[in-house]
Amino acid sequence: MSIYLGIDTSNYTTSVCLYDAENGQVISKRKLLPVKDGELGLRQSDAVFHHVQQLPEIFTEVFSGFEKKIKAIGVSYAPRTEKGSYMPCFTVGMMAASVLSSALKVPVYEFSHQQGHIAAALYSVGRLDLLAQKHIAFHVSGGTTEALLVNGEDGFLTTKIVAKTLDLNAGQLIDRIGVMLGLHFPCGKELEKLALECSEKIHTKATLKGMDCCLSGGQNIAEKYQKEGKSPAFIAQFAMEFISAAIGGMSGRIRESYGDLPFVYAGGVMSDSIIRDALKAKYDCVFALPEFSSDNAAGTAVLASVKDLLC
Repeated sequence: MSIYLGIDTSNYTTSVCLYDAENGQVISKRKLLPVKDGELGLRQSDAVFHHVQQLPEIFTEVFSGFEKKIKAIGVSYAPRTEKGSYMPCFTVGMMAASVLSSALKVPVYEFSHQQGHIAAALYSVGRLDLLAQKHIAFHVSGGTTEALLVNGEDGFLTTKIVAKTLDLNAGQLIDRIGVMLGLHFPCGKELEKLALECSEKIHTKATLKGMDCCLSGGQNIAEKYQKEGKSPAFIAQFAMEFISAAIGGMSGRIRESYGDLPFVYAGGVMSDSIIRDALKAKYDCVFALPEFSSDNAAGTAVLASVKDLLC
């Protein structure tokens, strides 16, 4: 018996995953929370409501035809492991995990949403060995733009923030520029598609303070370009190049301080092909496959299997 259940109820996605630790296969299902056109997000109360509505549907899809026994459950309890990190939307997944634990008589292991992203990235490229090694993991999304020193040498994945954004998150910048251009939230995929239509070369410069970055200036420049009559494709390409310069600049300074550690890039923003290709050209690094970059429960299921072996 080696089946592990993962649950993640992040701010914009309801996710459930079954992971078979023997053969490495997953059954992963997820559904975005609905956001009205023109809006830049959801209130937490609305996110909680939509998770409550969507989670039973996702469970039905995952367990359709499934007859094996679950050994343990992994669930996201908060955005990060840092003290005080909390979002109400994660309580929906916690509640579901608690109920299933009582009914199935199996343990529940709690992980941060961020830990889940890192594990999902490593699983997707066959590098779960890095869970037990020191490396640098970037988590770049609408809610987070951070670089973490990951240390698995003490028996399990622990993280320490070594660099971060000082204002906007990368995903926030993408969504603000995307909504400005009339795209649907979340705007990442549409903005990337639009950016790929631009044939002009755009050179941008990162704004760094030490190893940290500042991204809010990108919104100001994009608004300026729109007033000047630049095409939507040009503005979209600028957005991606601006974020790429920032993440690349942070990576360079981190390498100067921490040496030649492996780099892992995870989070929804890191699924963008423009940003990914630019970073691959500079660094020997690992990227989550696109389907495991955005929010998903695969990481929590994988981590449950790892934690179960240690307990």
